[in-house]
Amino acid sequence: MRQVRSIWNGAISFGLVSIPIKLVNATESHSISFRQIHTEDGGRIRYRKVCELEDREVTQAEIGKAYEDADGTMIPITDDDLAQLPIPTARTIEIVAFVPADRIDPLQMDAAYYLSANGVPAAKPYTLLREALKRSRKVAIAKYALRGRERLGMLRVVDDVIAMHGLLWPDEIRVPEGVAPDTSVTVRDKELDLADALMDTLGEVDLADLHDDYREAVEEMITAKASGEQPADSPAPAPSGKVLDLMAALEKSVREAKESRGEQPGADAGAETDEEADEEADEEAGAETGKKAEVRSISSRSARATPKQTPGKKSTSTATKKTAAGKKPTASTSTSAKKSTGATKKTAATAKRTQPKPTTKSTAKTPTKKATPRKRTA
Repeated sequence: MRQVRSIWNGAISFGLVSIPIKLVNATESHSISFRQIHTEDGGRIRYRKVCELEDREVTQAEIGKAYEDADGTMIPITDDDLAQLPIPTARTIEIVAFVPADRIDPLQMDAAYYLSANGVPAAKPYTLLREALKRSRKVAIAKYALRGRERLGMLRVVDDVIAMHGLLWPDEIRVPEGVAPDTSVTVRDKELDLADALMDTLGEVDLADLHDDYREAVEEMITAKASGEQPADSPAPAPSGKVLDLMAALEKSVREAKESRGEQPGADAGAETDEEADEEADEEAGAETGKKAEVRSISSRSARATPKQTPGKKSTSTATKKTAAGKKPTASTSTSAKKSTGATKKTAATAKRTQPKPTTKSTAKTPTKKATPRKRTA
Protein backbone atom coordinates (compact mmCIF):
# COMPACT_ATOMS: atom_id res chain seq x y z
CA MET A 1 0.00 0.00 0.00
CA ARG A 2 1.39 3.40 -0.96
CA GLN A 3 2.17 5.77 1.87
CA VAL A 4 -0.77 8.03 2.70
CA ARG A 5 -1.10 10.63 5.39
CA SER A 6 -2.63 9.45 8.65
CA ILE A 7 -5.51 11.50 9.98
CA TRP A 8 -5.39 10.31 13.61
CA ASN A 9 -2.90 8.65 15.95
CA GLY A 10 -3.87 6.61 18.96
CA ALA A 11 -4.15 3.03 20.19
CA ILE A 12 -6.51 0.08 20.18
CA SER A 13 -7.52 -0.96 23.69
CA PHE A 14 -7.97 -4.74 23.66
CA GLY A 15 -8.52 -5.71 27.30
CA LEU A 16 -5.15 -5.00 28.90
CA VAL A 17 -3.47 -5.00 25.49
CA SER A 18 -2.71 -1.64 23.89
CA ILE A 19 -1.89 -1.51 20.18
CA PRO A 20 -0.46 1.78 18.85
CA ILE A 21 -2.06 2.53 15.48
CA LYS A 22 -2.45 5.21 12.85
CA LEU A 23 -5.79 5.91 11.21
CA VAL A 24 -5.73 6.11 7.41
CA ASN A 25 -8.63 6.82 5.06
CA ALA A 26 -9.67 3.61 3.29
CA THR A 27 -11.75 5.37 0.64
CA GLU A 28 -11.33 8.35 -1.66
CA SER A 29 -13.68 10.32 -3.84
CA HIS A 30 -13.08 10.52 -7.59
CA SER A 31 -15.99 12.86 -8.27
CA ILE A 32 -15.19 15.89 -10.40
CA SER A 33 -15.63 19.20 -8.61
CA PHE A 34 -16.45 22.52 -10.27
CA ARG A 35 -15.83 26.15 -9.35
CA GLN A 36 -18.36 28.91 -9.44
CA ILE A 37 -17.56 31.64 -11.97
CA HIS A 38 -19.01 34.88 -13.26
CA THR A 39 -20.56 33.86 -16.58
CA GLU A 40 -19.87 37.22 -18.26
CA ASP A 41 -16.10 37.32 -17.78
CA GLY A 42 -15.20 33.92 -16.24
CA GLY A 43 -14.06 35.48 -12.97
CA ARG A 44 -13.90 33.17 -9.95
CA ILE A 45 -16.67 33.47 -7.37
CA ARG A 46 -15.31 32.90 -3.86
CA TYR A 47 -16.86 32.66 -0.43
CA ARG A 48 -15.42 35.11 2.03
CA LYS A 49 -15.64 34.78 5.80
CA VAL A 50 -16.99 38.06 7.08
CA CYS A 51 -17.73 39.11 10.65
CA GLU A 52 -21.32 40.32 10.83
CA LEU A 53 -20.56 42.86 13.60
CA GLU A 54 -17.51 44.49 12.03
CA ASP A 55 -18.50 43.85 8.40
CA ARG A 56 -15.01 42.80 7.45
CA GLU A 57 -13.30 39.64 6.24
CA VAL A 58 -11.43 37.70 8.93
CA THR A 59 -8.60 35.17 8.74
CA GLN A 60 -8.74 31.51 9.76
CA ALA A 61 -6.72 32.23 12.93
CA GLU A 62 -9.48 34.56 14.14
CA ILE A 63 -12.19 31.94 13.77
CA GLY A 64 -13.31 29.81 16.71
CA LYS A 65 -16.27 27.62 17.71
CA ALA A 66 -19.45 28.43 19.60
CA TYR A 67 -22.75 26.78 20.44
CA GLU A 68 -25.88 28.70 19.49
CA ASP A 69 -28.49 28.56 22.20
CA ALA A 70 -32.24 28.47 21.56
CA ASP A 71 -32.53 32.25 22.00
CA GLY A 72 -29.66 32.90 19.58
CA THR A 73 -27.00 33.47 22.24
CA MET A 74 -23.53 32.27 21.19
CA ILE A 75 -21.65 30.24 23.82
CA PRO A 76 -17.91 30.12 22.93
CA ILE A 77 -16.26 26.68 23.09
CA THR A 78 -12.48 26.40 22.91
CA ASP A 79 -10.24 23.45 22.06
CA ASP A 80 -9.07 23.39 25.68
CA ASP A 81 -12.66 23.02 26.85
CA LEU A 82 -13.08 19.95 24.64
CA ALA A 83 -9.71 18.48 25.63
CA GLN A 84 -10.61 18.55 29.33
CA LEU A 85 -13.76 16.48 28.86
CA PRO A 86 -13.59 13.07 30.64
CA ILE A 87 -13.75 10.98 27.45
CA PRO A 88 -11.73 7.73 27.72
CA THR A 89 -11.79 7.37 23.94
CA ALA A 90 -10.00 10.67 23.25
CA ARG A 91 -6.95 8.83 21.86
CA THR A 92 -8.12 5.26 22.16
CA ILE A 93 -10.23 2.90 20.07
CA GLU A 94 -11.83 1.01 22.93
CA ILE A 95 -13.21 -2.43 21.97
CA VAL A 96 -16.37 -3.14 23.97
CA ALA A 97 -17.66 -6.38 22.41
CA PHE A 98 -17.25 -9.03 19.70
CA VAL A 99 -20.35 -9.94 17.69
CA PRO A 100 -21.19 -11.86 14.48
CA ALA A 101 -20.87 -9.71 11.38
CA ASP A 102 -24.53 -10.22 10.40
CA ARG A 103 -25.59 -8.41 13.58
CA ILE A 104 -24.52 -5.11 12.02
CA ASP A 105 -27.21 -3.41 9.97
CA PRO A 106 -25.70 -1.99 6.74
CA LEU A 107 -27.73 1.18 7.38
CA GLN A 108 -25.30 1.96 10.20
CA MET A 109 -22.22 1.85 7.93
CA ASP A 110 -20.37 5.15 7.62
CA ALA A 111 -16.82 6.07 6.58
CA ALA A 112 -14.15 3.34 6.37
CA TYR A 113 -10.55 3.47 7.62
CA TYR A 114 -7.47 1.26 7.67
CA LEU A 115 -5.72 0.76 11.00
CA SER A 116 -1.96 0.64 10.52
CA ALA A 117 0.41 -0.64 13.20
CA ASN A 118 2.39 2.34 14.51
CA GLY A 119 5.94 1.12 15.03
CA VAL A 120 7.68 -2.22 15.44
CA PRO A 121 6.38 -2.96 18.98
CA ALA A 122 2.82 -2.76 17.68
CA ALA A 123 3.34 -5.56 15.10
CA LYS A 124 2.84 -8.48 17.52
CA PRO A 125 -0.36 -7.34 19.29
CA TYR A 126 -1.73 -6.07 15.95
CA THR A 127 -1.22 -9.50 14.38
CA LEU A 128 -2.72 -11.19 17.44
CA LEU A 129 -5.95 -9.17 17.18
CA ARG A 130 -6.12 -9.70 13.42
CA GLU A 131 -5.77 -13.49 13.67
CA ALA A 132 -8.23 -13.65 16.58
CA LEU A 133 -10.84 -11.84 14.48
CA LYS A 134 -10.19 -14.20 11.56
CA ARG A 135 -10.54 -17.35 13.62
CA SER A 136 -13.64 -16.22 15.52
CA ARG A 137 -15.33 -14.96 12.33
CA LYS A 138 -16.61 -12.04 14.39
CA VAL A 139 -16.22 -8.28 14.28
CA ALA A 140 -15.22 -5.98 17.10
CA ILE A 141 -17.48 -3.16 18.25
CA ALA A 142 -15.53 -0.17 19.53
CA LYS A 143 -15.87 3.43 20.63
CA TYR A 144 -13.49 6.19 19.54
CA ALA A 145 -13.35 9.98 19.37
CA LEU A 146 -12.71 11.79 16.09
CA ARG A 147 -13.22 15.40 14.99
CA GLY A 148 -14.66 16.59 18.23
CA ARG A 149 -17.16 13.86 19.04
CA GLU A 150 -17.35 10.25 20.21
CA ARG A 151 -18.22 7.70 17.55
CA LEU A 152 -19.09 4.03 17.19
CA GLY A 153 -16.98 1.72 15.04
CA MET A 154 -16.70 -1.84 13.77
CA LEU A 155 -13.33 -3.58 13.30
CA ARG A 156 -12.93 -6.38 10.76
CA VAL A 157 -10.14 -7.98 8.75
CA VAL A 158 -9.56 -7.06 5.10
CA ASP A 159 -6.76 -9.17 3.60
CA ASP A 160 -3.98 -8.73 6.17
CA VAL A 161 -5.15 -5.38 7.50
CA ILE A 162 -7.58 -4.43 10.26
CA ALA A 163 -10.21 -2.08 8.87
CA MET A 164 -12.58 0.07 10.88
CA HIS A 165 -16.01 1.17 9.68
CA GLY A 166 -17.54 4.15 11.37
CA LEU A 167 -21.06 3.32 12.54
CA LEU A 168 -24.00 5.57 13.15
CA TRP A 169 -25.45 5.38 16.62
CA PRO A 170 -28.68 3.35 16.76
CA ASP A 171 -30.75 6.46 17.54
CA GLU A 172 -29.42 8.10 14.36
CA ILE A 173 -31.23 5.54 12.17
CA ARG A 174 -34.68 6.73 11.22
CA VAL A 175 -37.65 4.41 11.53
CA PRO A 176 -39.07 3.83 8.00
CA GLU A 177 -42.57 5.04 8.80
CA GLY A 178 -44.72 5.91 5.81
CA VAL A 179 -42.10 4.69 3.33
CA ALA A 180 -43.60 1.34 2.31
CA PRO A 181 -46.55 1.30 -0.14
CA ASP A 182 -49.78 1.96 1.71
CA THR A 183 -51.89 -0.01 -0.76
CA SER A 184 -52.60 -3.73 -0.55
CA VAL A 185 -50.82 -5.54 -3.39
CA THR A 186 -50.86 -9.27 -4.15
CA VAL A 187 -47.82 -10.74 -5.89
CA ARG A 188 -48.55 -14.00 -7.69
CA ASP A 189 -46.22 -16.99 -7.79
CA LYS A 190 -45.91 -16.64 -11.58
CA GLU A 191 -44.55 -13.11 -11.18
CA LEU A 192 -42.10 -14.26 -8.53
CA ASP A 193 -40.96 -17.11 -10.82
CA LEU A 194 -40.22 -14.64 -13.62
CA ALA A 195 -38.42 -12.33 -11.18
CA ASP A 196 -36.30 -15.29 -10.04
CA ALA A 197 -35.55 -16.14 -13.67
CA LEU A 198 -34.43 -12.55 -14.29
CA MET A 199 -32.18 -12.63 -11.21
CA ASP A 200 -30.64 -15.92 -12.33
CA THR A 201 -30.09 -14.56 -15.84
CA LEU A 202 -28.37 -11.40 -14.63
CA GLY A 203 -26.28 -13.55 -12.31
CA GLU A 204 -23.35 -12.21 -10.31
CA VAL A 205 -20.77 -9.57 -11.15
CA ASP A 206 -17.21 -8.82 -10.17
CA LEU A 207 -17.41 -5.41 -8.47
CA ALA A 208 -13.90 -4.63 -9.72
CA ASP A 209 -15.29 -4.57 -13.27
CA LEU A 210 -17.76 -1.76 -12.49
CA HIS A 211 -16.78 1.85 -13.13
CA ASP A 212 -18.25 5.34 -13.17
CA ASP A 213 -19.46 5.96 -16.75
CA TYR A 214 -20.69 9.45 -15.92
CA ARG A 215 -17.31 10.59 -14.55
CA GLU A 216 -15.53 9.24 -17.65
CA ALA A 217 -17.95 11.09 -19.91
CA VAL A 218 -17.36 14.34 -17.98
CA GLU A 219 -13.57 13.89 -18.27
CA GLU A 220 -13.85 13.35 -22.04
CA MET A 221 -16.02 16.44 -22.38
CA ILE A 222 -13.50 18.54 -20.40
CA THR A 223 -10.61 17.25 -22.53
CA ALA A 224 -12.47 18.07 -25.75
CA LYS A 225 -13.38 21.59 -24.62
CA ALA A 226 -9.84 22.27 -23.39
CA SER A 227 -8.45 21.35 -26.83
CA GLY A 228 -11.06 23.46 -28.62
CA GLU A 229 -12.96 20.50 -30.00
CA GLN A 230 -16.69 19.95 -29.98
CA PRO A 231 -17.72 17.29 -27.43
CA ALA A 232 -19.13 14.13 -29.00
CA ASP A 233 -22.89 13.75 -28.96
CA SER A 234 -24.06 11.15 -26.51
CA PRO A 235 -26.62 8.60 -27.68
CA ALA A 236 -30.18 9.46 -26.80
CA PRO A 237 -31.51 7.34 -23.94
CA ALA A 238 -34.17 4.81 -24.79
CA PRO A 239 -37.66 6.08 -24.05
CA SER A 240 -39.04 4.60 -20.88
CA GLY A 241 -42.72 3.85 -21.33
CA LYS A 242 -45.24 3.29 -18.61
CA VAL A 243 -45.34 -0.30 -17.44
CA LEU A 244 -48.81 -1.60 -18.17
CA ASP A 245 -48.22 -5.35 -17.92
CA LEU A 246 -45.83 -6.52 -15.22
CA MET A 247 -45.65 -10.07 -16.57
CA ALA A 248 -44.80 -8.83 -20.08
CA ALA A 249 -42.14 -6.49 -18.69
CA LEU A 250 -40.54 -9.34 -16.72
CA GLU A 251 -40.56 -11.66 -19.73
CA LYS A 252 -38.97 -8.98 -21.93
CA SER A 253 -36.35 -8.27 -19.28
CA VAL A 254 -35.39 -11.95 -19.13
CA ARG A 255 -35.10 -12.13 -22.92
CA GLU A 256 -32.99 -8.97 -23.16
CA ALA A 257 -30.72 -10.11 -20.31
CA LYS A 258 -30.11 -13.43 -22.08
CA GLU A 259 -29.45 -11.70 -25.40
CA SER A 260 -26.95 -9.33 -23.76
CA ARG A 261 -25.05 -12.35 -22.48
CA GLY A 262 -25.08 -13.98 -25.91
CA GLU A 263 -27.58 -16.63 -24.89
CA GLN A 264 -30.54 -17.76 -26.93
CA PRO A 265 -33.74 -16.91 -25.06
CA GLY A 266 -35.61 -20.20 -24.70
CA ALA A 267 -39.24 -20.49 -25.64
CA ASP A 268 -40.11 -22.68 -22.67
CA ALA A 269 -40.67 -19.82 -20.27
CA GLY A 270 -42.91 -17.93 -22.68
CA ALA A 271 -44.91 -21.01 -23.63
CA GLU A 272 -45.40 -21.99 -20.06
CA THR A 273 -46.54 -18.49 -19.24
CA ASP A 274 -49.08 -18.51 -22.07
CA GLU A 275 -50.52 -21.81 -20.86
CA GLU A 276 -50.73 -20.49 -17.32
CA ALA A 277 -52.42 -17.35 -18.60
CA ASP A 278 -55.01 -19.49 -20.41
CA GLU A 279 -55.62 -21.50 -17.27
CA GLU A 280 -56.03 -18.32 -15.29
CA ALA A 281 -58.51 -16.96 -17.82
CA ASP A 282 -60.51 -20.20 -17.52
CA GLU A 283 -60.54 -19.88 -13.75
CA GLU A 284 -61.80 -16.30 -13.98
CA ALA A 285 -64.58 -17.40 -16.37
CA GLY A 286 -65.97 -19.48 -13.46
CA ALA A 287 -69.42 -20.98 -13.94
CA GLU A 288 -69.47 -20.35 -17.69
CA THR A 289 -66.37 -22.46 -18.19
CA GLY A 290 -67.90 -25.23 -16.10
CA LYS A 291 -70.98 -25.36 -18.30
CA LYS A 292 -68.95 -25.65 -21.48
CA ALA A 293 -66.88 -28.45 -20.03
CA GLU A 294 -70.08 -30.24 -18.96
CA VAL A 295 -71.52 -30.10 -22.49
CA ARG A 296 -68.32 -31.46 -24.01
CA SER A 297 -68.19 -34.32 -21.52
CA ILE A 298 -69.41 -37.62 -23.03
CA SER A 299 -70.42 -39.09 -19.69
CA SER A 300 -72.45 -36.01 -18.80
CA ARG A 301 -74.25 -35.99 -22.17
CA SER A 302 -75.18 -39.68 -21.91
CA ALA A 303 -76.35 -39.20 -18.34
CA ARG A 304 -78.77 -36.46 -19.38
CA ALA A 305 -79.95 -38.45 -22.43
CA THR A 306 -81.10 -41.40 -20.25
CA PRO A 307 -84.89 -41.07 -19.69
CA LYS A 308 -86.29 -41.09 -16.22
CA GLN A 309 -87.63 -44.53 -15.33
CA THR A 310 -91.38 -44.34 -14.76
CA PRO A 311 -93.55 -47.32 -13.79
CA GLY A 312 -96.51 -48.77 -15.65
CA LYS A 313 -97.83 -48.41 -19.17
CA LYS A 314 -96.67 -44.78 -19.40
CA SER A 315 -93.13 -45.94 -19.99
CA THR A 316 -94.26 -48.42 -22.67
CA SER A 317 -96.38 -45.89 -24.50
CA THR A 318 -93.58 -43.31 -24.43
CA ALA A 319 -91.11 -45.76 -25.91
CA THR A 320 -93.65 -46.72 -28.59
CA LYS A 321 -94.22 -43.08 -29.53
CA LYS A 322 -90.48 -42.41 -29.81
CA THR A 323 -90.06 -45.45 -32.06
CA ALA A 324 -92.97 -44.46 -34.25
CA ALA A 325 -91.64 -40.91 -34.62
CA GLY A 326 -88.44 -42.19 -36.30
CA LYS A 327 -88.63 -42.33 -40.09
CA LYS A 328 -86.25 -45.26 -40.54
CA PRO A 329 -86.16 -47.51 -37.48
CA THR A 330 -83.28 -49.95 -37.50
CA ALA A 331 -83.61 -53.71 -37.56
CA SER A 332 -82.21 -54.08 -34.10
CA THR A 333 -84.83 -51.69 -32.74
CA SER A 334 -87.69 -53.66 -34.35
CA THR A 335 -86.32 -56.96 -33.10
CA SER A 336 -85.95 -55.76 -29.53
CA ALA A 337 -89.46 -54.29 -29.60
CA LYS A 338 -90.95 -57.61 -30.79
CA LYS A 339 -89.05 -59.54 -28.15
CA SER A 340 -90.23 -57.16 -25.47
CA THR A 341 -93.87 -57.45 -26.59
CA GLY A 342 -93.68 -61.26 -26.72
CA ALA A 343 -92.18 -61.44 -23.28
CA THR A 344 -94.89 -59.17 -21.93
CA LYS A 345 -97.67 -61.37 -23.39
CA LYS A 346 -96.11 -64.57 -22.01
CA THR A 347 -95.75 -63.01 -18.59
CA ALA A 348 -99.31 -61.80 -18.56
CA ALA A 349 -100.63 -65.23 -19.63
CA THR A 350 -98.62 -66.99 -16.98
CA ALA A 351 -99.86 -64.59 -14.35
CA LYS A 352 -103.48 -65.26 -15.34
CA ARG A 353 -103.05 -69.01 -15.02
CA THR A 354 -101.20 -69.02 -11.71
CA GLN A 355 -102.92 -66.26 -9.71
CA PRO A 356 -106.52 -66.40 -8.21
CA LYS A 357 -109.23 -64.63 -10.21
CA PRO A 358 -110.01 -61.86 -7.68
CA THR A 359 -106.41 -60.54 -7.97
CA THR A 360 -105.75 -61.40 -11.62
CA LYS A 361 -106.15 -57.82 -12.91
CA SER A 362 -103.91 -56.17 -10.37
CA THR A 363 -101.37 -59.01 -10.53
CA ALA A 364 -101.21 -58.86 -14.32
CA LYS A 365 -100.17 -55.19 -14.14
CA THR A 366 -97.37 -55.82 -11.70
CA PRO A 367 -95.08 -57.98 -13.94
CA THR A 368 -95.72 -55.60 -16.81
CA LYS A 369 -94.36 -52.69 -14.77
CA LYS A 370 -91.19 -54.58 -13.91
CA ALA A 371 -90.64 -56.38 -17.21
CA THR A 372 -90.61 -53.35 -19.49
CA PRO A 373 -87.88 -51.35 -17.71
CA ARG A 374 -85.73 -54.46 -17.26
CA LYS A 375 -85.73 -55.26 -20.97
CA ARG A 376 -85.18 -51.57 -21.92
CA THR A 377 -82.24 -51.35 -19.57
CA ALA A 378 -80.75 -54.57 -20.98
